Amino acid sequence: MRIMIDTNVLISAFVLSSSHLLRMVESIAERHTIVLPTYVLDELKQVTKRKFPEQYGLLESFLRELTFELVYTPEKIDKSKYPAIRDVKDLPILVSAMLEDVDVLISGDADFAAVEIEHLEILTPKGFVEKFC
Repeated sequence: MRIMIDTNVLISAFVLSSSHLLRMVESIAERHTIVLPTYVLDELKQVTKRKFPEQYGLLESFLRELTFELVYTPEKIDKSKYPAIRDVKDLPILVSAMLEDVDVLISGDADFAAVEIEHLEILTPKGFVEKFC
């Protein structure tokens, strides 16, 4: 399976040292393909640097050790071509997931829960673990 992981899950796993989320990410990397768009990586770096500067230096090591497929988020997005999402800042993540044909998007963001898409399953970390682990 191709699985995209949202910024908030990566922050919880890496920066906040959530052991169960870190184990989930490691388990996904062992059995599936993690897909990370440039938007998520940029956001991860910005949030870590702003909110958790003491962890920023370790972030590159974390990303080097994590096996993932890097995909590029489109710079221009026509909102009319994609499902509506309350927070427009989440649209690049949703679009990246759709364009890259991922099977599952894992996010703790409630805005994604309201989005209905046929070919993309959106799950919380807990929902993913319950269904696939």
